[in-house]
Amino acid sequence: MKISIRVKPNSKVSHVEEIGPHHLLVKVKCPPRENRANREVVETLAEYFQVPRSRISILSGSKSRQKIVEIEY
Repeated sequence: MKISIRVKPNSKVSHVEEIGPHHLLVKVKCPPRENRANREVVETLAEYFQVPRSRISILSGSKSRQKIVEIEY
């Protein structure tokens, strides 16, 4: 399943909000440096969808706030 997400780094808490069908807002604590925010995005989505981190991959937008993520069930 492919999902479009928007990432908000430097948040107080890490969590996921639904903003539409197949559109999510992912807030993460880490700053967008040295790929730390992307790693936390994957961890946060893994907890939200209850799947292992290895089943989540960022398809596009690795250096952008807008990303397309694929989740394998």
